[in-house]
This record gives sequence, C-alpha cells and structure tokens, in this order.
Amino acid sequence: MARQRKRILVTGGAGFLGSHLCEKLIRAEQEVLCVDNFYTGSKVNLAGLLQSPHFELMRHDVTFPLYVEVDEIYNLACPASPIHYQYDPVQTTKTSVHGSINMLGLAKRVKAKILQASTSEVYGDPEMHPQEETYWGRVNPIGPRSCYDEGKRCAETLFFDYRRQHNLSIKVARIFNTYGPRMQANDGRVVSNFIVQALTGRPITIYGDGRQTRSFCYVDDLIDGLIRLMNSGDEITGPINLGNPVEFTMMELAETVIELTGSKSGVEFKALPTDDPRQRQPDIGQARNALGWSPSVQLREGLGKTIAYFDNLLRVQGNGAAL
Repeated sequence: MARQRKRILVTGGAGFLGSHLCEKLIRAEQEVLCVDNFYTGSKVNLAGLLQSPHFELMRHDVTFPLYVEVDEIYNLACPASPIHYQYDPVQTTKTSVHGSINMLGLAKRVKAKILQASTSEVYGDPEMHPQEETYWGRVNPIGPRSCYDEGKRCAETLFFDYRRQHNLSIKVARIFNTYGPRMQANDGRVVSNFIVQALTGRPITIYGDGRQTRSFCYVDDLIDGLIRLMNSGDEITGPINLGNPVEFTMMELAETVIELTGSKSGVEFKALPTDDPRQRQPDIGQARNALGWSPSVQLREGLGKTIAYFDNLLRVQGNGAAL
C-alpha cells in the first residue's frame, strides 16, 4: 500500500526560499499547495514544478483569510530584503501580523502543524554575540526597518499565544542570512549585490567600513533545517536559530566574490544604513541537539553555485542591462 502523501501549504512559495522548499517537498512525495501574491515571488522559480500532478499554485495574499484543507503549513510569506520590505512598510507589517493570524486560524480549524519563518532580525543590533534563542534582542521599534523586525517579533508572539491558548502545534525558525540560486538580482542583499556588481564590472558597494559581520547559510542547508524542524516532535516548538555559525566580514565576502568571479571590480564604501546590525552570528546549539542539524555547504562552494546562477541570469537579460 502506497504511503499517504501529506497535504502541505507553503505561503510565499514562489519566493527564493519558498520555491526551494516546494521542490524538496515534491521530491519527498508530498502534495504541495503553493500560495503567493507574487509581490517578490515569481512563477519562473516554480517552472520545474508546474507540470507535477502533486503541485498546485494559487495567487493569494495571506492578509486575507484562506480556506483550504491541509496537514501542515509553512508560513514563509513576507518580503525579506530591506529594499522590498521598506517599499511598503505598512503592508510588510500586515503580512507578518494579519498573515500570521490568518494562517494560525487556518491551522486551528484544520488541526494542522504550522511553522513560522521568523528571522535573525528579531535580535536587532545585538549586544549578545553569538546570538542565542534566549536573547530578547535590541530592536528599534520606530525605525525604517521596524516594519520587518517588529512584524516578525509580533508573529512569534501570536504563534506562542495560539499554542498556549489553543494547544496548537507550532514551530518557529529564526532564519539567518541565506543565499543561493533564485535570489533576486536587485533585492539589495549583500550576496546578490556583490555578485551582480562583480559580474558586471561595477564597484563592489560596501556600506560602513567593511568590518561588520554576517554568517551565510546556503539555501539547501536552510531548507533541510526547516523540514527537520517541521518533522520534529510537538515538544520542540522553537524558536530555533537556523544559519551558518561561521562569521565573515563584509570585506572578506567582497574579496572572495571578486576572486571567484575573476572580476576587476574595485570596492566602494558608502554610509551604513540606519539600524544596520554590526554583527550577526547564530548560536546553533539547539538546532544541533534537537534536530541533528548543522550546515554542510562551505561559503566558497555555495558562492560558486550562486555565481553560476547569476552569470546565466545576466547573460539571458543582456549582461545586466535590465538590472
């Protein structure tokens, strides 16, 4: 007798992370309903799935209720890059808060397990380094990044209140910087910025003095962590950090990208954006102990795959003319 497929809803499923998650779930022989309003997502990201009889795509905005029958929900819907989430900050907050309320209400109605894609931004500009899940963060509640930071913090509050009040099966993942194929070329994130600038011979733009740090997790590792968290026992709720604990300065990243692309690009320094964190590095002890998870793809390997993706994208788009 064939194993029963789970019916899995992925909100934000046409985005960078969501499309990779949908692919992995289909490969694991699940039924996937992908929901996206295509604000930052793209059908192109799902091209390899559209013919699958086990994949369904629905245009929908999670700030409105959704009535479907599913077993699990991955709530990834929300613009995640500063350029996109600051473009319409009110809508960004509504996506995190109203979207979470709607997805939690759906999970409650159908008794589904639900995972929230939270973010390391809940830690703000941290005083603790590396950041542990017990750290409450240092976030500006009224700054230009607050729509994202505080929206995600409120979403976490809602998830835990639904668990306490309705005994809902929840999972909360705090996602640190993730990169890989299908990132948008113009999303303002540091990896895509550096790669596109290097491939097109433009100066590499570093905000600040280049000494601020980030930890970069390749997308395949991150998706593996999300699925492990979803499949863990109900006693494991999170929040759990998912990210690569190996820390790099912005200058080290720029030099590595220039080397791997063979670019002649120089480096150009600009002022640091408001509330940009100086350090970001996850403590992944909980993920190791509870999920048996840790990232395996090294930065140079992951960057090589990401550079190949953007190189092909730029060739298709006329060497960056459309960017």
